Amino acid sequence: MLTGGQLAGLIVAVFWAVLVSFLAYTLLKLARLIGEATKMVADLGEQAGPLMDDMARTVRRANEQLGRTDVITKQVGTVTQNVSAVTTVMTSVVGGPLVKAAAFSYGVRKALGNRAGEERPPSRPQLPAQASRSTARGGSGTTRGGSGTSGRGGRRR
Repeated sequence: MLTGGQLAGLIVAVFWAVLVSFLAYTLLKLARLIGEATKMVADLGEQAGPLMDDMARTVRRANEQLGRTDVITKQVGTVTQNVSAVTTVMTSVVGGPLVKAAAFSYGVRKALGNRAGEERPPSRPQLPAQASRSTARGGSGTTRGGSGTSGRGGRRR
């Protein structure tokens, strides 16, 4: 039979054999992993060059398009200024005389209307209650005393 020292030596030898087997298995797995990582890095290095070229081409094309857009934006700004200037000129050339002509025709129409004896309509619509009060006072549909004034210093409207 085995003595105590021999039994302890046998247990230690078995333990070391299991430990060495486990470490060998782990190192084999690690070697495979490192091999796969090396392949992947090599593939990535091969693909990185064309990928960088494509990316540089894309950035160049984007810069060209931005340059074109800048030119178009400047031209649109110029067109906007020109349209603003034309609008200002048209307003001053056409707008002023049209306003004067409209005011003149309105004045002539009012003068001819007042000369023909037409009664002037009230300057603003009256509510039924206000109309009945003004006729009850003896007015003819005009405001404030029926004298045809607007109540502001005797000026006619």
